[in-house]
Amino acid sequence: MANFNDKMFSGKKEYKLGSKKNPATVSVQTEKRKEEVAKIFEENNWTYKINLDADKAEDISELEILQNPVQGEKIEKKVGRNEPCSCGSGKKYKKCCGK
Repeated sequence: MANFNDKMFSGKKEYKLGSKKNPATVSVQTEKRKEEVAKIFEENNWTYKINLDADKAEDISELEILQNPVQGEKIEKKVGRNEPCSCGSGKKYKKCCGK
């Protein structure tokens, strides 16, 4: 059973990635790559921080998240019990397939 304190608001608001309050942070290895990535951020008006470090591996995962947002699932409308049945019998759903 979950503790009440686990469900309480922590006081920290989750801000949208790429905003002023939560800029996207990426790491690149070269100045040329830094310019390429910065151009992508600026074209989309996203706020960003780019770390240039030749010794670290490139990490542009937050840029990829911004470019490929998660799409929500579409839910089919449920047949109401007083609507015509979807099987085509002409009867109401509750008298046909809804039994």
